[in-house]
Amino acid sequence: MVAVQNSTETQTKPVVNIHCDGACSGNPGPGGWAAILTIPGKSTKKAISGKSDTTTTNNRMELTAAIEGLKALKKPCTVTLFSDSTYVIHTMTKSWRRNANQDLWEQIEQLALTHEITWIWLPRNSTAELDECDRLAKEQVINSR
Repeated sequence: MVAVQNSTETQTKPVVNIHCDGACSGNPGPGGWAAILTIPGKSTKKAISGKSDTTTTNNRMELTAAIEGLKALKKPCTVTLFSDSTYVIHTMTKSWRRNANQDLWEQIEQLALTHEITWIWLPRNSTAELDECDRLAKEQVINSR
């Protein structure tokens, strides 16, 4: 008897890096978010950003940036997600309590079921991608006023 291997089992998931950042003017106040998706070893990148339609908090914008970056993926991927938000990264890696923003935590948990995610904290503006996310998120804050 010959074992037949499912062709999807032998394929590897695409590898994607996501850098993300959120911003808020006042806390609460107008907010914006941004994410940059890159493929390691390739020069192409996709930048996405948006703003909150309501008064929001910095933590909500940080979470939204991660969520929207993951939602931009068209199929299951192996993801390294970079953020300067200890709130996002340590909640996902160190089991910090989720006392607020339950709606967003539910979304991120659902997305984490689809993708294989490594969560990496980086110091603020430590990469060109985080710098760009910071700039894009702040532009969205200005646009939301």
